[in-house]
Amino acid sequence: MQPTSNFADLIALMARLRQDCPWDKKQTNDSLIPYALEETYELVEAIQSGDIDDIKGELGDVLLQVVFHACLYEEQQQFDISEVIFTLQQKLIRRHPHVFDKENLKTDEDVKKRWDEIKASENAEKAKQGKLVNHRRTLDAVKAGSALMQAQELQKTANKVGFDWDVVSGAVDKLDEEVAELKEILPIDGQKPTPEQKALLEKELGDCFFALVNIARKLGIDSEKATLTTVHKFRSRFGFIEDELAKMGKTPETASLEEMDNLWDLAKQHEKFA
Repeated sequence: MQPTSNFADLIALMARLRQDCPWDKKQTNDSLIPYALEETYELVEAIQSGDIDDIKGELGDVLLQVVFHACLYEEQQQFDISEVIFTLQQKLIRRHPHVFDKENLKTDEDVKKRWDEIKASENAEKAKQGKLVNHRRTLDAVKAGSALMQAQELQKTANKVGFDWDVVSGAVDKLDEEVAELKEILPIDGQKPTPEQKALLEKELGDCFFALVNIARKLGIDSEKATLTTVHKFRSRFGFIEDELAKMGKTPETASLEEMDNLWDLAKQHEKFA
């Protein structure tokens, strides 16, 4: 079997894997969930890196997850990939009345507001049909996601009903308050926290993270993206340290902290002129 750019051939390839590959044969929709999450994050990292070959490969991996899940549901006689594609097109047309109908929406804010209205109408209809529990609490509408994403969405939703700081300085003051509370319970340097202390530290650190996400939201910055940018930066700088140490015949394990700190500063300098 040779690779092609034909989508139907990809579907046939997936069916062949389900038939002949021991690993693919044993997978279920539930077992694939971690891979779907992993591939999504790897795509984000590839996009941030700007490496076109990586981006192309990771987009393919995300597409594989869509095709794999659809294949499994087809085996269960639930639906096939053509129904997934039809449902997506149906949704996009329905939620873009300014493109496919006669509605006049002039700004991206107008489009987003109308999208949310249509989505709410869809959910209300599902609730009538018994397919969706009618949300009685405001924050129940926030869907699952990473901790940072959930925090940001909870705050956005609370903002819609007026539960928010008027200005960003209020959110900054809240972060200062949370950090002060954290400092009060920090163990002495070198001292391992007790299980009780650890539970309290976890709570206070969570409060700090939540407050920091709130600042980002007030500034119009996506916390997940900002954190991933820093993760990528740390990975790049530490990779630079290892590469430079290798030139000296050393590894991080054999180098001193001072040597690695100096190389870290050098990596930062290289970034400025990159």
